[in-house]
Amino acid sequence: MDYLNAFWVGGLICVVAQILIDKTKLTPARILVTYVVLGVVLAGLGLYEPLVQFAGAGATVPLSGFGYTMAEGIKEAIQKDGAMGIAIGGVTAAAAGITAAIFFGLLGALLSKPKDKS
Repeated sequence: MDYLNAFWVGGLICVVAQILIDKTKLTPARILVTYVVLGVVLAGLGLYEPLVQFAGAGATVPLSGFGYTMAEGIKEAIQKDGAMGIAIGGVTAAAAGITAAIFFGLLGALLSKPKDKS
């Protein structure tokens, strides 16, 4: 059942993003930023944690999950390091994901052949 919940919750999050791309004039970059900020806000309000408990990776893998991870990292860092945690907590918590994105982006760029758009 955990896999099913992760699948449909993650899929629903992605469907909403696709509808926003198709039906609005929002650019994908604005939708990306909206999802990350929404994840931070919902985590700050304590509303994203129940979704993570219910859907697991279905809630943590999409971009809203990245915002959730950053918010949780900030909360932990503030408790540990005080006000300095505001600056370092989010990046520290999301360091593995950021590193993976940079590494695989570089790998993809090195292995693919660039093509003209024309």
